[in-house]
Amino acid sequence: IEAKFSKRLRELREDRKLTQEELAARAGLDYKHIQRLEGASPSSPTLATIEKLAAAFDLQPWQLLKFER
Repeated sequence: IEAKFSKRLRELREDRKLTQEELAARAGLDYKHIQRLEGASPSSPTLATIEKLAAAFDLQPWQLLKFER
């Protein structure tokens, strides 16, 4: 799940032409946290982080977790 979340997060961020720093600022997170979530060995996001990121993208949390098969 971490790898799929990492890919989805990066795709959404790049589609909106946001840097990791800009996304972090919108979500109220440290940009290093975004780097870890998008990295080669991504960490698992907490529910609070998912909610903040979803809000930053103007999505519902479930939409952020909707992965391609």
